[in-house]
Amino acid sequence: MDLISKLLLLSTTLICFKLSANTPYEIPRSSVIQLTEPSSKRVYSVYIQLPKSYKNKPDKTYPVIYLADAPYMFPIVAGATRFPMNPGKMQQAIIVAIGYEKGSIGSASRIRDYTPTFTKDWKKQTGNAQGHIKFIKNTVFPYIEQNYRASHTQKTYIGNSLGGLFGATILFTEPNLFSHYIIGSPSIWFDNNALLKFKAHRPKTAIKVYISVGEKETPAFGEGQNMVEGAKQLVQKIDALNSDNIQLKSVVIEGASHATAFPTTAIQGLDWVYSTVSE
Repeated sequence: MDLISKLLLLSTTLICFKLSANTPYEIPRSSVIQLTEPSSKRVYSVYIQLPKSYKNKPDKTYPVIYLADAPYMFPIVAGATRFPMNPGKMQQAIIVAIGYEKGSIGSASRIRDYTPTFTKDWKKQTGNAQGHIKFIKNTVFPYIEQNYRASHTQKTYIGNSLGGLFGATILFTEPNLFSHYIIGSPSIWFDNNALLKFKAHRPKTAIKVYISVGEKETPAFGEGQNMVEGAKQLVQKIDALNSDNIQLKSVVIEGASHATAFPTTAIQGLDWVYSTVSE
């Protein structure tokens, strides 16, 4: 190769490197929209990813996976489901992740919206879980189902920590709002285990509930709360309903802490719900 050819190759390589270095990575087939909660006028970002086969199967309706804590959960679940969904080992689904109130601090938005009771012990506002449930039911669901080929009945909720507490709140108060629940490391301890005092309603149709927690989510391993015990108490309350419409599975993830348990919770829970491979 002569000198001019070498210089041209080097120049092309540098240009490609510069372009790739300055190009942000985008999750395939994804978009972000803004939806407004009617009564409060709060605006929330909603992240959406369509399945790989969506364009090629215009007559197909897809189940929907709804996530809390969108900035954290959306890339994890979108990435973790790519390998099993694309080749058909897991049912393909639309992924919808609900973010935080626009303009607010994420922690303030989630503490307010994911907690079921008001408590003066917290500096941030608490107790808007029922309001957030109405937003999902009356605003998010209709938008997704009117604008995409989304199932009206096959809906999975995934939440972790306070998001897990929120999922358990939905499960107790409106169990058939979702057909499946994946509840990770639920913060049952909030407000002195207030959720465990709630009346839990039996679902009228069949649902699946997957609850998991990290083995190390206890004070002995540096956690502020005993999440393992909280998950156990939640399972006991669900079992006490003695409902034939609830298929329940609970898992303790070996070696996992509160910071590391969720990715395993999400993919194992989704595999249990949507796997197309017979066990």
